[in-house]
Amino acid sequence: MDISLDTIKELRGQSGAGIMECRNALVNAKGDLTKALESLKEKGCIKAAEKSERVTQQGLIEAYIHTGGRIGAMVEVNCETDLVARTDEFKELAHNLAMQVAAMSPQYISEEEIPQEKKGELEEDTACLLQQSYIKDPTLTVQDIIVQTIAKTGENIKISQFTRFELGIR
Repeated sequence: MDISLDTIKELRGQSGAGIMECRNALVNAKGDLTKALESLKEKGCIKAAEKSERVTQQGLIEAYIHTGGRIGAMVEVNCETDLVARTDEFKELAHNLAMQVAAMSPQYISEEEIPQEKKGELEEDTACLLQQSYIKDPTLTVQDIIVQTIAKTGENIKISQFTRFELGIR
């Protein structure tokens, strides 16, 4: 099946996957861009799951101060190597995560962190950063964005901690 270079480029732009991965996904999906994108997302999840046990001791601490200086956030995002921590993809992820924390005020990174006695009281999708709708694309979760970045960088990525500040709130 002939797949146009423009279609491959479009899929690559949406997924961040390599050119050959995009081409193969499109061939397997018989040229259907949506099916090819879903296939690449599944592969990204598999890659992320395979890397999830790898040690993450490098990374960045990123800060975001919202316009007006009344709300701010800091987030520590870790990866496996300093080389990846210095890439534009990783820096953008860290910045966007700090912005997410400032905007959405999560209380926990994941539902595993919620104390047992609070589990019934909280809406887990808003209380947990990884399960929140991503502010830049509400069709995705924060976890989806991290998985996409793992697929692009080839390294495990984890959020270690975050803090949100709001003027007058303690």
